[in-house]
Amino acid sequence: NATTRRDAAGGVIGVVGVGQDITNLRQSMKITGLIADDLTRLIDTANAPIFGIDKDFLVTEWNQKAAEISGWQKSETAGRHLVDSFIHPDYQAEVKQVLADALVGKETANYEFPLFIKDGSRREILLNATTRRGVSGEIVGVIGVGQNITALR
Repeated sequence: NATTRRDAAGGVIGVVGVGQDITNLRQSMKITGLIADDLTRLIDTANAPIFGIDKDFLVTEWNQKAAEISGWQKSETAGRHLVDSFIHPDYQAEVKQVLADALVGKETANYEFPLFIKDGSRREILLNATTRRGVSGEIVGVIGVGQNITALR
C-alpha cells in the first residue's frame, strides 16, 4: 500500500509505503489448490458412484462410476433435478425425502433403492447421503456415495 505524505500546508513531501510478506500465504494457497485437485481426482475416479446436488436437488457432481452405472454422462446430468430426472416415479418421494433429510443435517447410511438407468434397466443401489457444507458451515447440498449391489440381489 502506498499513500502520499503531506506537510502542514497540504503539499506532497513524500510517499509512505507499507509492505507485507505474502510468501507463506502464496505457498498455503498453492498447497490448498493441490489438495483440492487431489480430492477432485479422487471423487471422479473412485470405484463407487458419487453424485452431488445443491439445495434445489440439481446435480452438481457426477463421477465416472456414476456415469458407468447409470449410462448418463456428467454433461447430461449437470444442472438437472436428480429425483425428477433420474429416479423412477414409484420411488421419487422416498428418495427425495432421504435427500431432503440430508439437506437439514440428518444424514442417511445404507439406504437401498432401485435406479432405473438410461437404457431402462434397473440397478440396485446402496446409498449414503451426506450433508455438504460451505466454508461458513452452512448446508449447501448433499453428497451421495453409492454402491451397485445389483449382483447381490
